[in-house]
Amino acid sequence: MKQLIVTADDFGAAREVNDAVERAYTDGILTTASLMVAAPAAADAVKRAKAMSLPVGLHLVLVEGRPVLPAAEIPDLVDTDGFFRNDMVRAGVDMFFLPYVRRQLAAEIEAQLKAFAATGLTLDHVIAHKHFHLHPTIAGLTLRIGRHFGLKAIRVPYEPAEVLRRIEPETGGSFVVETWARRLRKRLAAVGIFSPDRVFGLAWSGAMTPARLHGLLAHLPDGVSEIYLHPATASGFSLAAPGYRYEDELAALVSQEAIDIKNKNEILLGAFGDFLPSATKNKVAAGHKVEAAV
Repeated sequence: MKQLIVTADDFGAAREVNDAVERAYTDGILTTASLMVAAPAAADAVKRAKAMSLPVGLHLVLVEGRPVLPAAEIPDLVDTDGFFRNDMVRAGVDMFFLPYVRRQLAAEIEAQLKAFAATGLTLDHVIAHKHFHLHPTIAGLTLRIGRHFGLKAIRVPYEPAEVLRRIEPETGGSFVVETWARRLRKRLAAVGIFSPDRVFGLAWSGAMTPARLHGLLAHLPDGVSEIYLHPATASGFSLAAPGYRYEDELAALVSQEAIDIKNKNEILLGAFGDFLPSATKNKVAAGHKVEAAV
């Protein structure tokens, strides 16, 4: 059976993102979104998610964003402007080796999980911005703290290059990311945390065009897959990434061809929570449909 989670990252980053998420969920194949709890349009995102019963997870931001906690409480995680540091390698080294940095990191992770819980939304999953949860310290703290907030699912960014090459033969994968992803998958399995069998969106991050999405749907392997995108109705908002094709990604999600390929290949759509081992196959989850678009 082909089962598919279709995720919009950066929910709450801007109203342009929220507009796109709403349209992609109601008119396209989107099934879930990951919320940036400290982002400028987070409150608007929460309101919309509740109105349309959209399953939502936490987009854990520890780089390139503003924290939930005051900068004075996490001085080693932020720059002079109060934003998270962008030097991921150096920050990662500090997190691993320095106990006082780890304490600040734990406090911020807990603060973001608390902020998510305060929205009243059910935690569908956790995803770290820039997949920083591949870092073993971040992964360990997220697992330890997350269990108090109902954490059941985490994305593991393992992207099989052989599937990508069926669509664009020159596309390759990342050995480094794949190595750390395999380690994270084993760690999650050991503590009973669910992750999809594979994820698509790394090689084409910000450039998941209609043709690429259609190709992935046509070549989707059996099992549980995730495709993640960054849709928006326009670029140019404050947290926009340079070069990202936001409008193309929205067009991909709502294209009739994507819906037709999904139906032709009998792909079952759902959120992370719909494919937990304990979930009933083909169930209609409380408050939302497993099939978000038909």
